[in-house]
Amino acid sequence: MKGFQGNSPCSTVSPYRPRFLILVVISVCTLFAFIMSACSANVLPSTSAASIAHASTGSTAAGYPVKVFFSKFPESTSTKFSAVYPVDRISPTIAVGTFAIQLLIAGPTLSERHAGYFTELNTMLSGLSNCSTPRLVGGPDFTLTLGKKGTVTQPGTATVQFCRILASPGIGADARVTAEITATLKQFTNIKKVAILTQAGHCFGDESGRDLCLK
Repeated sequence: MKGFQGNSPCSTVSPYRPRFLILVVISVCTLFAFIMSACSANVLPSTSAASIAHASTGSTAAGYPVKVFFSKFPESTSTKFSAVYPVDRISPTIAVGTFAIQLLIAGPTLSERHAGYFTELNTMLSGLSNCSTPRLVGGPDFTLTLGKKGTVTQPGTATVQFCRILASPGIGADARVTAEITATLKQFTNIKKVAILTQAGHCFGDESGRDLCLK
Protein backbone atom coordinates (compact mmCIF):
# COMPACT_ATOMS: atom_id res chain seq x y z
CA MET A 1 0.00 0.00 0.00
CA LYS A 2 2.84 2.39 0.90
CA GLY A 3 4.53 1.55 -2.34
CA PHE A 4 1.35 2.42 -4.23
CA GLN A 5 0.99 5.78 -2.43
CA GLY A 6 4.63 6.61 -3.05
CA ASN A 7 4.15 6.21 -6.80
CA SER A 8 0.85 8.10 -6.95
CA PRO A 9 0.97 10.96 -9.53
CA CYS A 10 -1.30 13.05 -7.26
CA SER A 11 1.24 13.19 -4.46
CA THR A 12 4.26 13.80 -6.67
CA VAL A 13 5.35 17.44 -7.24
CA SER A 14 5.79 17.96 -10.98
CA PRO A 15 9.23 19.30 -11.93
CA TYR A 16 7.50 21.39 -14.66
CA ARG A 17 5.35 23.43 -12.26
CA PRO A 18 8.03 26.11 -11.41
CA ARG A 19 8.75 26.58 -15.13
CA PHE A 20 5.04 26.96 -15.84
CA LEU A 21 4.68 29.61 -13.12
CA ILE A 22 7.68 31.54 -14.53
CA LEU A 23 6.15 31.49 -18.02
CA VAL A 24 2.84 32.79 -16.62
CA VAL A 25 4.60 35.66 -14.81
CA ILE A 26 6.59 36.61 -17.94
CA SER A 27 3.44 36.54 -20.08
CA VAL A 28 1.56 38.79 -17.64
CA CYS A 29 4.45 41.30 -17.53
CA THR A 30 4.70 41.34 -21.33
CA LEU A 31 0.96 41.94 -21.68
CA PHE A 32 1.07 44.77 -19.14
CA ALA A 33 4.00 46.45 -20.95
CA PHE A 34 2.14 46.19 -24.29
CA ILE A 35 -1.00 47.79 -22.82
CA MET A 36 0.99 50.67 -21.32
CA SER A 37 2.80 51.26 -24.62
CA ALA A 38 -0.51 51.42 -26.52
CA CYS A 39 -1.93 53.89 -24.03
CA SER A 40 1.13 56.12 -24.36
CA ALA A 41 0.84 56.10 -28.16
CA ASN A 42 -2.76 57.27 -27.91
CA VAL A 43 -2.02 60.05 -25.43
CA LEU A 44 0.90 61.75 -27.24
CA PRO A 45 -0.95 62.86 -30.41
CA SER A 46 -3.73 64.38 -28.32
CA THR A 47 -1.21 66.35 -26.28
CA SER A 48 0.47 67.65 -29.45
CA ALA A 49 -2.83 68.67 -31.02
CA ALA A 50 -3.82 70.51 -27.85
CA SER A 51 -0.54 72.43 -27.90
CA ILE A 52 -1.10 73.54 -31.51
CA ALA A 53 -4.65 74.67 -30.78
CA HIS A 54 -3.47 76.60 -27.72
CA ALA A 55 -0.72 78.28 -29.72
CA SER A 56 -3.33 79.59 -32.16
CA THR A 57 -5.86 81.07 -29.76
CA GLY A 58 -8.33 81.91 -32.54
CA SER A 59 -8.56 78.37 -33.89
CA THR A 60 -11.87 76.53 -34.11
CA ALA A 61 -12.91 73.02 -35.05
CA ALA A 62 -13.41 74.24 -38.63
CA GLY A 63 -10.10 76.10 -38.92
CA TYR A 64 -8.57 79.49 -38.14
CA PRO A 65 -10.68 82.67 -38.35
CA VAL A 66 -9.02 85.39 -40.44
CA LYS A 67 -10.07 88.68 -41.99
CA VAL A 68 -9.57 89.77 -45.59
CA PHE A 69 -9.58 93.51 -46.20
CA PHE A 70 -11.23 94.79 -49.38
CA SER A 71 -11.83 98.23 -50.80
CA LYS A 72 -15.43 99.40 -50.89
CA PHE A 73 -17.57 101.67 -53.04
CA PRO A 74 -17.84 104.60 -52.80
CA GLU A 75 -15.46 105.35 -49.92
CA SER A 76 -12.32 103.78 -51.42
CA THR A 77 -12.75 105.46 -54.79
CA SER A 78 -13.86 108.97 -53.92
CA THR A 79 -13.00 109.69 -50.29
CA LYS A 80 -9.82 107.84 -49.38
CA PHE A 81 -7.96 105.35 -51.58
CA SER A 82 -6.47 103.56 -48.56
CA ALA A 83 -9.86 102.92 -46.92
CA VAL A 84 -10.33 99.16 -46.54
CA TYR A 85 -12.96 97.04 -44.82
CA PRO A 86 -12.69 93.52 -43.36
CA VAL A 87 -14.76 90.44 -44.15
CA ASP A 88 -14.53 87.18 -42.23
CA ARG A 89 -13.07 83.97 -43.59
CA ILE A 90 -11.98 80.60 -42.13
CA SER A 91 -8.53 79.28 -43.04
CA PRO A 92 -8.24 75.46 -43.10
CA THR A 93 -4.47 75.77 -42.65
CA ILE A 94 -2.29 77.35 -39.98
CA ALA A 95 -0.53 79.28 -42.78
CA VAL A 96 -3.13 82.01 -42.27
CA GLY A 97 -1.16 84.84 -43.91
CA THR A 98 -0.75 83.03 -47.21
CA PHE A 99 -4.35 81.86 -47.17
CA ALA A 100 -5.67 85.37 -46.47
CA ILE A 101 -3.75 86.88 -49.40
CA GLN A 102 -4.95 84.06 -51.66
CA LEU A 103 -8.53 84.95 -50.75
CA LEU A 104 -7.82 88.63 -51.35
CA ILE A 105 -6.77 87.73 -54.90
CA ALA A 106 -9.88 85.57 -55.28
CA GLY A 107 -11.98 88.62 -54.45
CA PRO A 108 -15.19 89.16 -52.50
CA THR A 109 -18.19 86.85 -52.66
CA LEU A 110 -21.22 87.72 -54.80
CA SER A 111 -23.15 89.08 -51.83
CA GLU A 112 -20.11 91.12 -50.75
CA ARG A 113 -19.77 92.58 -54.25
CA HIS A 114 -23.41 93.60 -54.12
CA ALA A 115 -22.62 95.35 -50.83
CA GLY A 116 -19.84 97.35 -52.53
CA TYR A 117 -16.71 95.36 -51.64
CA PHE A 118 -14.11 95.00 -54.39
CA THR A 119 -10.41 94.57 -55.22
CA GLU A 120 -8.51 95.27 -58.41
CA LEU A 121 -5.73 92.86 -57.51
CA ASN A 122 -7.27 89.86 -59.26
CA THR A 123 -7.52 91.75 -62.57
CA MET A 124 -4.01 93.20 -62.33
CA LEU A 125 -2.25 89.81 -62.38
CA SER A 126 -1.43 88.22 -65.73
CA GLY A 127 0.95 85.73 -67.31
CA LEU A 128 2.55 82.59 -65.93
CA SER A 129 4.08 82.21 -62.50
CA ASN A 130 7.86 82.24 -62.33
CA CYS A 131 7.91 80.66 -58.87
CA SER A 132 8.82 77.02 -58.42
CA THR A 133 6.15 74.47 -57.68
CA PRO A 134 6.12 70.70 -57.02
CA ARG A 135 3.45 70.38 -59.70
CA LEU A 136 4.33 69.95 -63.36
CA VAL A 137 2.28 72.96 -64.44
CA GLY A 138 1.35 76.29 -62.93
CA GLY A 139 2.77 77.98 -59.87
CA PRO A 140 1.75 80.26 -57.00
CA ASP A 141 0.62 83.84 -57.57
CA PHE A 142 2.99 85.09 -54.86
CA THR A 143 5.37 84.15 -52.08
CA LEU A 144 5.10 85.35 -48.49
CA THR A 145 8.28 85.55 -46.43
CA LEU A 146 8.14 86.42 -42.73
CA GLY A 147 10.93 88.21 -40.89
CA LYS A 148 12.37 89.65 -44.10
CA LYS A 149 12.31 93.02 -45.87
CA GLY A 150 13.17 91.84 -49.34
CA THR A 151 16.25 89.71 -48.80
CA VAL A 152 17.32 91.46 -45.60
CA THR A 153 16.39 89.93 -42.25
CA GLN A 154 14.03 92.22 -40.33
CA PRO A 155 11.87 90.75 -37.54
CA GLY A 156 8.25 91.86 -37.67
CA THR A 157 8.33 92.52 -41.43
CA ALA A 158 6.57 90.40 -44.07
CA THR A 159 7.52 90.49 -47.75
CA VAL A 160 4.99 89.64 -50.43
CA GLN A 161 6.55 89.09 -53.85
CA PHE A 162 4.30 88.38 -56.80
CA CYS A 163 5.25 85.57 -59.15
CA ARG A 164 3.16 86.88 -62.04
CA ILE A 165 3.18 90.18 -63.93
CA LEU A 166 1.40 92.88 -61.92
CA ALA A 167 0.09 95.58 -64.27
CA SER A 168 -1.19 98.71 -62.55
CA PRO A 169 -4.00 100.81 -64.04
CA GLY A 170 -2.99 103.88 -61.99
CA ILE A 171 -1.98 105.34 -58.65
CA GLY A 172 -5.48 104.98 -57.20
CA ALA A 173 -5.50 101.23 -57.79
CA ASP A 174 -1.94 100.98 -56.49
CA ALA A 175 -2.92 102.72 -53.26
CA ARG A 176 -6.00 100.52 -52.80
CA VAL A 177 -4.18 97.23 -53.42
CA THR A 178 -1.31 98.29 -51.16
CA ALA A 179 -3.77 99.11 -48.38
CA GLU A 180 -5.65 95.81 -48.85
CA ILE A 181 -2.51 93.66 -48.65
CA THR A 182 -1.01 95.63 -45.77
CA ALA A 183 -4.17 95.55 -43.63
CA THR A 184 -4.78 91.87 -44.36
CA LEU A 185 -1.29 90.92 -43.16
CA LYS A 186 -1.00 93.36 -40.25
CA GLN A 187 -4.01 91.75 -38.53
CA PHE A 188 -1.49 89.11 -37.39
CA THR A 189 0.40 90.20 -34.29
CA ASN A 190 3.82 89.08 -35.53
CA ILE A 191 3.60 91.33 -38.62
CA LYS A 192 4.24 95.05 -38.07
CA LYS A 193 5.42 96.10 -41.54
CA VAL A 194 4.77 94.86 -45.08
CA ALA A 195 6.90 95.12 -48.23
CA ILE A 196 5.17 94.39 -51.53
CA LEU A 197 7.38 93.46 -54.49
CA THR A 198 6.66 92.89 -58.15
CA GLN A 199 7.77 89.84 -60.11
CA ALA A 200 11.01 91.66 -60.93
CA GLY A 201 11.68 92.40 -57.23
CA HIS A 202 10.86 96.13 -57.29
CA CYS A 203 8.56 97.90 -54.84
CA PHE A 204 4.97 97.80 -56.03
CA GLY A 205 3.46 101.21 -56.72
CA ASP A 206 6.78 103.03 -56.28
CA GLU A 207 6.68 105.71 -58.97
CA SER A 208 10.08 107.05 -57.90
CA GLY A 209 11.87 103.92 -59.11
CA ARG A 210 14.02 103.99 -55.97
CA ASP A 211 12.47 100.94 -54.27
CA LEU A 212 11.68 102.94 -51.15
CA CYS A 213 9.86 100.03 -49.51
CA LEU A 214 13.20 98.27 -49.17
CA LYS A 215 15.02 101.20 -47.57
